[in-house]
Amino acid sequence: MKSITKSPLAYLMSALLCTTAAQASVLEDTKFTFGGYVKLDAIASQYSDGSLPSGNLGRDFYIPGLTPVGGNDEGTAFDMHARQTRFNFSSKTALENGKTLSTKIELDFMATPNGDERVSNSYSPRLRIATIEYDGWLFGQTWSTFQDVSVLPESLDFIGTTDGTIFVRQAMIRYSHGGFQVAIENPETTVTPYGGGGRIVTDDNSVPDLVLRYTHKADWGHVSGAALIRQLAYDNGTNIDTTETATAFSVSAKFNLGKDDIKVMYNLGSGMGRYLGINAANGAVLNANNELEAIDSSGGFVAYRHWWNDQWRSTLSYSFFDADNDLALTGTGVTETTNRMAVNAIYAPTKALSFGLEYSHSTRELENGLDGDMDRLQFSAKYAF
Repeated sequence: MKSITKSPLAYLMSALLCTTAAQASVLEDTKFTFGGYVKLDAIASQYSDGSLPSGNLGRDFYIPGLTPVGGNDEGTAFDMHARQTRFNFSSKTALENGKTLSTKIELDFMATPNGDERVSNSYSPRLRIATIEYDGWLFGQTWSTFQDVSVLPESLDFIGTTDGTIFVRQAMIRYSHGGFQVAIENPETTVTPYGGGGRIVTDDNSVPDLVLRYTHKADWGHVSGAALIRQLAYDNGTNIDTTETATAFSVSAKFNLGKDDIKVMYNLGSGMGRYLGINAANGAVLNANNELEAIDSSGGFVAYRHWWNDQWRSTLSYSFFDADNDLALTGTGVTETTNRMAVNAIYAPTKALSFGLEYSHSTRELENGLDGDMDRLQFSAKYAF
């Protein structure tokens, strides 16, 4: 009996056919989606006490800790950009065990270092979200479990109620069951030097941040509470090696009033640092013994959205931030309070297309009494797909 031996090419072709068949089987059970929006922003900013230089992030969107203080009125700065534009890809696969596997990748062009306004206005895309979800588990980068994304008010500004909003995206492992969520998330500590000075970003944590959240949903809306337990750490490799445990709490809610709604959030605790107000205050300060002491802070917002008719709607919002600084440690050059009031009008001739105008007034005060405010008028055009 004569034996038949396959050539290497035959083996390769056979393997490719098997792989292609397996991929085709997966694709048959997978649904892919693509979405996002294109958005233009035109922003006129009037500062009472100084100005922000070209390329500063505070010119693209509101950052409480960047409102200028102690300077001179330098007129109005005007900027236009399309950097909020974003796109996302997602997939959902029905697995052979009866469960579903979901993925999502989302990018935009905000807060990237590349690009300028001289010639091409070319900005690099940045990773916002990259997640895998399976059987109640989430692995990847997304909004912190300490943040209730669903209560973010509608704003033309990139965030809007930034002063009082928990706002963080980071890598995590999260488990969700019903209204309960628990997660371990990527840690990072920001520190104020003893006596004041530039921010120290340490990256010295030995354990992840722990977040617990419970959300109750009903016909009238929802209410949600979260707790954050985190380690603050700093090791400079020479004379400083210190850690501190910090805890914070967040409560948020949305109340449906027919088609209108009210959204609220309040946050309080020690060592929140980067979680609140885009790091308006650091998580900790060094004392005279080179040991970390957590900085207490609080913040919140309230926002009311009203639908005038099917095409017109407006949101009125107020947000605030307050830091309880130990001046003997931080010095008096740190931010004590910030706040922002805003109102907008949005016209949507179709569900996907909208045009809006928003006015906001924000203030910032340092512990030494210096303060400043910013008035901003923003126009936006947005098409979602």
